[in-house]
Amino acid sequence: MTGGPAAASPARLRTRAQIVKDTVTFPLRALTLFEHDRFGLSSLRTERFDYVAREVRGECLDVGCGRHNLFVTEWLGGRGRGIDVYAYDGLTADHLVDSLETFPFPDESFETVTFIANLNHVPRSLRDVELAEAYRVLRRGGNIVLTMGHPLAEILVHRLVRFYDRVLGTSIDVDTERGMGEEEEFYLLDAEILERLARAGFRDVRKRRFGSQWGLNHLFVAWKRDAAQSPR
Repeated sequence: MTGGPAAASPARLRTRAQIVKDTVTFPLRALTLFEHDRFGLSSLRTERFDYVAREVRGECLDVGCGRHNLFVTEWLGGRGRGIDVYAYDGLTADHLVDSLETFPFPDESFETVTFIANLNHVPRSLRDVELAEAYRVLRRGGNIVLTMGHPLAEILVHRLVRFYDRVLGTSIDVDTERGMGEEEEFYLLDAEILERLARAGFRDVRKRRFGSQWGLNHLFVAWKRDAAQSPR
């Protein structure tokens, strides 16, 4: 499979001109790490959401949605559900689940499932379990989208946000707010991601680098095969 149902039109996407500006100014944006769009430039979060939103095919489940369920509410115009185990600001009881080992949805409920910059924060022993749940709740022909930064970039970003929060009194670092568990990591290598996606049953994996982040961040898109397709 090289595609699926036509991608739905996200509620918010960067223009071509904005992408050019973001590409040129990436070093500045990466080092200052502003949390919201400023000075006509996109935050790294906006940029990440933009790349993922272009891959969403319909009703979306955003796993580990974080503060204010922003991806679903702002980038998808409410077309989906966000869930999390931690009560971040802006989340309600509808977003919170006791455990992500079992998603509270019937089989084949969504066209897309997203893990945005957070599969590394799923405890190591539960990563296969969560990806299997993502596969279960996806409709046939649906896709999973997950993002992961380059290891060196992830280490640098985590150190910078902790420094800024400590020195400037900001609250950018959600990992410090929630706390890092023993089985969490700052990044995952591509080889592990590909292996776990395959074990969960996903096929036709495609990797896409974030051009406006100079290739230091990327996403994987993989598919749940249609019933009519024969195994490879």
